[in-house]
Amino acid sequence: MKLVDVHCHINHELFKGKISEVIERSQKAGVKAIIVNGVNLSTNKEVLELANKHSLLKPALGLYPLDAVGLAHEAGLKREEKTNADEVISFIKKSKDKIIAIGEVGLDYKFGFEKKEEQKQVFQKIIELSKKINKPLIVHSRNAESDVLDMLEKNNAKKIVLHCFSARKQIVKHAAELGFSLSIPAVVKKLKHFEMVIEEVPLEQLLTETDAPWLSPYIGKINEPAFVVESINKISLLKKIDPEEAANQVFLNYQRMFE
Repeated sequence: MKLVDVHCHINHELFKGKISEVIERSQKAGVKAIIVNGVNLSTNKEVLELANKHSLLKPALGLYPLDAVGLAHEAGLKREEKTNADEVISFIKKSKDKIIAIGEVGLDYKFGFEKKEEQKQVFQKIIELSKKINKPLIVHSRNAESDVLDMLEKNNAKKIVLHCFSARKQIVKHAAELGFSLSIPAVVKKLKHFEMVIEEVPLEQLLTETDAPWLSPYIGKINEPAFVVESINKISLLKKIDPEEAANQVFLNYQRMFE
C-alpha cells in the first residue's frame, strides 16, 4: 500500500531525537512521501536541512498566518523569533528549486481576528508568489474558510490543498467545485466532520495528512506519519472501495499535485 502524508511538522521539538525511528515506522507502514511544512524562517531552514538528510521527507516552506502578524503566542505556540513576513516570502522565493510546495500558509481568525486584514495582505502576496513560481499551496484556514476560498477564487488559484478544512458542508462543496484538493487528517478516526468531507469531495480530490505531532487518532499517543493509514481506512469505508484502491488513488492525487 502506498501512503502519503501531505502535512506534518516532523521538525517539532516533540520529535527531537526520534526522527529516524518515526521515519522507519512510516516506511514500514507504507508511507512513500512526507511533506514537512515550515511556519517561519527558522522552521523553513530546519525543513530544508531535514529533507537533505532524509529522502522520504519533502520540503514545503511556509509562513503561518499567526507568525506573519506576530500573534503566534495567542495560540500558545512557542516561537523564538519575531517574523518579518517579507523576509520569509523572499526566502521561499529563493528556495523555489528546492521545495515541493508552499505551506503552511493561510488565514487564522480564531486567534488572529483583530489582525485579519494584515493576514489577508500577507496571504495575497503568498498566493501571487505561488503562481509566479508554480508551486502548490498548502492552506490553513481556521475560522476563516470563506475568506480563504474567496481570495483563492479571485486570484484564479489552481494548485491548492486545503489542510484540515473544517468548514460547513456548503463551503466544502464549493471548495470541491473550485477544483481544490482537501486533505483528510488521521484524526478522522475520531472526528465526524471529516467523514462529511470525504463524502462530499470526489475521490480524485482527496489527499491524506496527519498534522503531526498534533491531532493524533489515538489517545495518549503523539501523532506521526504512519498513522495516516487511518485516513485511508475511512476513505475506503465511506467511498465503498478497497483500501488498496483508495491508497493508490490518493497517491496518484499526490503525484498530480506535487510532482
